[in-house]
Amino acid sequence: MKARAANIILAVVVLLTVILGIFVLISPPSFFPDPSHGFQVMRSMQMGGPFNTFIAPNQDDISKNTSMYLTWWSPGQYLVPLFFQSILGLNTGHATALTVLLFDLSGVLGFYSFFKKIGFTPLVAVLSVLFIICQQAFVLPFAFYNGGEVLLFGFEGWFLYGCSAIEKPGIKMLLFVLLSGWLGFLFKSSFVWIYAAGLLCMWLRMSSIAAKLNMQKLVKNALWIGAPALAALVCIYVFFLSKGNNPAAAASGFSINWENFTFPIGSPLLSGFSVDDLAHGLLFHPVGSLLSPVTALVVLGLSAIVSLALIAAVMRYVPKNNYRLFLIVFYTIAVLFFSMAFMRQSSISYEGRHFRIIGLLIVPGVLYLFGRFKMVFKAALVVVCVAIAVINYAFFVKCYKFNKNISAHGNSGMAQEYIDQPSLNYIMQLDKENHNAVFAFIGSDLGLEIKHNRVIALDVPPSATSVNYDDYGYDGHAGPLYILLPAGYNATLDTMFTKFFPGYKNFTSKRLSKDYVLFEAK
Repeated sequence: MKARAANIILAVVVLLTVILGIFVLISPPSFFPDPSHGFQVMRSMQMGGPFNTFIAPNQDDISKNTSMYLTWWSPGQYLVPLFFQSILGLNTGHATALTVLLFDLSGVLGFYSFFKKIGFTPLVAVLSVLFIICQQAFVLPFAFYNGGEVLLFGFEGWFLYGCSAIEKPGIKMLLFVLLSGWLGFLFKSSFVWIYAAGLLCMWLRMSSIAAKLNMQKLVKNALWIGAPALAALVCIYVFFLSKGNNPAAAASGFSINWENFTFPIGSPLLSGFSVDDLAHGLLFHPVGSLLSPVTALVVLGLSAIVSLALIAAVMRYVPKNNYRLFLIVFYTIAVLFFSMAFMRQSSISYEGRHFRIIGLLIVPGVLYLFGRFKMVFKAALVVVCVAIAVINYAFFVKCYKFNKNISAHGNSGMAQEYIDQPSLNYIMQLDKENHNAVFAFIGSDLGLEIKHNRVIALDVPPSATSVNYDDYGYDGHAGPLYILLPAGYNATLDTMFTKFFPGYKNFTSKRLSKDYVLFEAK
């Protein structure tokens, strides 16, 4: 009976994922901020540029180009959609939508298989997956493509399955370690710490006999696992990371504060139960804070305490040795890695999405624990899960309607939320009529709609009254220049953006719609 119930629930989960995928194939998503930069690299490659190289007008002389090998983000975020675009003839929007569908579906099946492999019953495994798809992290890519986040979700369940399934050294293990390192990093560069934690779990699991470590096996397995892992990491560094900067390497000093430790420690609750997402970001909130700073710190402290209690309870009461091994290793490494990164002030934001793997791993343990409790506690957990699901799917519906009915749609097929349709139509017509022009936008999303001319993504200074134009300016002259700005800007801001281009004079403005204005200089 329980096996049949598990199969029915799994079928419902798969069906729901496919339905979401069909919706997003009908109306492709918008961009999460980071992947739009990767898609600019894809655009450069499609226009004849080298692999993974961003090409844009040079700030010292706008008539020339500058190129930069992009190492800040992993290339999979645009290479996977580009693959589907190339073999199926899809536009960028539909190729991206297909990527979201396939990788979210892969993640569901991967984690279901992994949870069963480490000892949970099919019912607990499928209920865990059901809980996972209630999270905002699962539904977000169907509205805003978040690149490496959804790619990593689709891959890491199968990676963990491999780490728990391989029983002895050999060619199969060697290839798994080598190829999973390359593939995981291709999808998202932060996979490196997950890679290390997963291989450590595999090493400890394979080196134990009757729950006791065997020193001979420790050394032997260390060589079998360490050699291909080292080869994978050396290749990643030599052929990719050494060519530029990355968030972990870009540190800006050393600072110790409360958040350095409580955020990683609280990750099981912050990520696993969408606490950070539902609060619109406790510490990092680009769309506005829901809680006051003091309240956010209190919630953060409570999340850390409850998370530690959950980890301790799981380690004590869940009799699944392999599961406890994976949970404690991943949690410990995450706390150490991110606490150090935060103290070094690396360019890693305080967001629950960075700890998603911890939130995923804690779920079956929590469900197993609540399965031992009285019915009233089980009902309380169900109420919490339903509430999280209602909030997050309401968020998806709202965002989907916005993408479909309000956002503009152009050459790429992606939903463009920072422009309206009349303005985008005018911009695309200008692009068709010119082949030596420069288009300047605030942000990198709209550059994907330009097919025949060069594009500049303008940075917005923190203040219009104290701008260092050497940092933001573009010298020289190169054909017509078009700058699209929101109509709500005041004259001071409009003038600031036109002064970014000292080689151009006598700007004229054209109101494209009630919300957008185009500044032009020829």
